[in-house]
Formats: sequence, C-alpha cells, structure tokens
Amino acid sequence: MKRLFMIRHCNAEGQHKDSPLTKDGVRQSQFLSNILAKSNFPIDRIISSPFLRAIESIKPYAQSNNLTIEVDQRLQERMLSEEPIDDWMDVLEESFTNLDFRLPGGESSNDALDRSSQVIEEVLNDDSCENIVIVTHGNLLAILLSKFQADIGFSHWKEFTNPDIFMVQKTGGEYVVERIWNS
Repeated sequence: MKRLFMIRHCNAEGQHKDSPLTKDGVRQSQFLSNILAKSNFPIDRIISSPFLRAIESIKPYAQSNNLTIEVDQRLQERMLSEEPIDDWMDVLEESFTNLDFRLPGGESSNDALDRSSQVIEEVLNDDSCENIVIVTHGNLLAILLSKFQADIGFSHWKEFTNPDIFMVQKTGGEYVVERIWNS
C-alpha cells in the first residue's frame, strides 16, 4: 500500500529560500527523524522543496538512513505576489476560496496545485517505492492535501504547525489524510 508522508518544514529564521532552521527547528528536525524512524514504514524515497529550511528539516532522517534527498523545484512555496502585501492573510484566504485568484506576478492555488500535483502523480505511479516523504511549505501543503481531502483549506492551514506531518494512504478505494504530528 502506497503511503505519502507529507511534511511541513521545521521552524526557520525567515521566509527567504536560504533561511536556515532556528535552534528550535534543528531540535524539531531530530524529533521528526525519530517519528519517521518509529513509524514502522521504511521510507523508500525523500523529495523536498529546494528551500534550505525544507532540506534541513529532513536531513537528519536522510543521513541516518542513507537516503538521498531529491530536490524538486515543483515543491517550493507558492508566491502570492512579487510585491509586498499589506493584507496578506486576507489575500491568502481569498486564494483558498477562489482557486484561480492571482495577484500580479503571483501564483493562484490552481497554478500551485498543477505544478506540485505532478510530483505526487509521479510517485503514486512509481511501483518501485511504497513509502515516500514529501517535504514542502505550509501553503503548498494545504493545497496538496486538498487533492486528497476536498475540505482542507484556509482554516486547516491556520492550524498547521512547524513542523507538521500528514500521512496520506488509500484505504478502501479512497484516500485518507491523517495528521500524525503532535505539537
């Protein structure tokens, strides 16, 4: 049975693509590694956003299990706008309500879903692996999880933590999303 472990990165020092983890984030990455090691599902493959905070979040697990972290640009966080946004939360909420809503230079939820879903479809169709870790960012994670559970949206995103882990697996012909991180 195919399982996806969909992970939001640990606490980071900022939102820039090269922002490292905080000291707390480094501890969280070790804890994350322990959770995955105890899951009873041997991980076959790790695919991560190219952003440093995502890679550093899964690095302890990858190193202790001799797994390569595959970096995939399609898992980077969604850009809402090239310009600063004063009412950021309102704009983000609108983007979850109207999936085609896009600010100039930004990406709609549907745009982000289209690019990131390609990664998911590829791993779901790959018979050589059963348990896959996907490391990304909160906004994109909520969009991806909505592919498997339609009611996931802005209100769920607001409850996500750094880090967060969701296991997605097919049960009885339907996908089930289970949150497995306890903050």
